[in-house]
Amino acid sequence: MSFLTVPLFPLQTVLYPGGALPLKIFEQRYMDMAKACIRDETPFGVCLIARGGEVGAAAEPQPVGTLARIATWDMEQLGVLQVVAHGGVRFRIRRHWADAAGLVHGEIRLLPDLAAEAVPADCAGLVTLLRAIVADLGAAAPPAPRFDDAAWVGHRFCEVLPIPNTARQMLLELDDPAALLAIVRKYLAQKKLV
Repeated sequence: MSFLTVPLFPLQTVLYPGGALPLKIFEQRYMDMAKACIRDETPFGVCLIARGGEVGAAAEPQPVGTLARIATWDMEQLGVLQVVAHGGVRFRIRRHWADAAGLVHGEIRLLPDLAAEAVPADCAGLVTLLRAIVADLGAAAPPAPRFDDAAWVGHRFCEVLPIPNTARQMLLELDDPAALLAIVRKYLAQKKLV
């Protein structure tokens, strides 16, 4: 089993495969990481923070995260790098450590992509609702929508539902797209949205 070593960006958010994450980067350790990722066209890992904070001392990451690649970047204000990162494959951290600058690095194993699976018939209402949500997002809409892919549909709902980050993390770790959609459908039914 092979492992990769990547810089990690622990945050108070969860990035899903196929998602977009706008970031304002100002800490030097993350500026250096972003510059290297842009220059070398390499990914970094986004993980929900298990313990600690986004600023200051190195935070403890959750064990499962998502690889991210910087899609666009700009520096309109000196010292603040604005990027949009796109979520790729999920990974599990084998071990992690902080370097002298406080940047967390992880030895990771990539997790298999979720199988492309059709949206179950009993979840067709979710697709209708998601189409309306995506249409309302305008320019912020996800690129290349895949409304026929259960995992993609489930992940997009996980991004917009008003749920705690611990629930978002649990949903990221699910390996079954049908189970993911079933949870989303139950939540939306409880709120009388479907």
